[in-house]
Amino acid sequence: MRPMGPQDLKRRDEQRIHELESRLGARFTDPRSALAALTHRSFVNEHKDEGREDNERLEFLGDAVLDLAVSHRLMERLPQAREGDLSRLRAAIVDEEGLSKVARAIGLGKLLLLGKGEEMSGGADKPSLLANAIEAVFAVLFLDGGLEAVLPVVDRLFGSALDQASRGALGRDFKTALQELTQSRFKVSPHYRLVSEAGPDHSKTFVVEVEVAGSPLGRGEGRSKKDAEQTAAREALGKLAEDADAGRAGSGKLDR
Repeated sequence: MRPMGPQDLKRRDEQRIHELESRLGARFTDPRSALAALTHRSFVNEHKDEGREDNERLEFLGDAVLDLAVSHRLMERLPQAREGDLSRLRAAIVDEEGLSKVARAIGLGKLLLLGKGEEMSGGADKPSLLANAIEAVFAVLFLDGGLEAVLPVVDRLFGSALDQASRGALGRDFKTALQELTQSRFKVSPHYRLVSEAGPDHSKTFVVEVEVAGSPLGRGEGRSKKDAEQTAAREALGKLAEDADAGRAGSGKLDR
């Protein structure tokens, strides 16, 4: 098998961009930026002679673009909602979990350019990596056509989450739920501990563990401490629910 030459690489890149356009239902006027949105820094580090750009700067812009676009749609759908409620709903839609869910729905991971090590470690399905990439994609849409180009794609990809927000079925506060549960069941409050943080200042990943009465019950990862705490609290709630179900089963007193 002959080695892949420059023309082969160019064709592969073009196919990657066309596939992304198909999945978004949008067209890019700047293919170079579109390709950068799909390029992780690990790939650039392994192909330094190709003059590739990674998606970190685009991710920075895309974060703000999505905040603006989702805020706009929420204000349209919920004209009576207060600022705090709108902020909570927006955070629930564009947090790491929400963004990675959208990225998976369009198969974005399969289009990403990753270094060999990142690819072998499952990088194409890492929530933080997927969230960063979808932000970068929206940055390119914005640079191409402004908010007018972004909003139709937001409607297409985030429509379900926006519908849930309109029905009041989105944005559950897992930390508050855990606080209420542990206070009523154990008479103690949960304690959150920062386990680690990694990455550049504009794209850090935080890992937080939550303990109840000294026992670790959940661990969460997120692009902010708050996101990580919410994920940890959700895991802890699930663990407590499982323990309660097991206790009822053992005593023969299942809820009906």
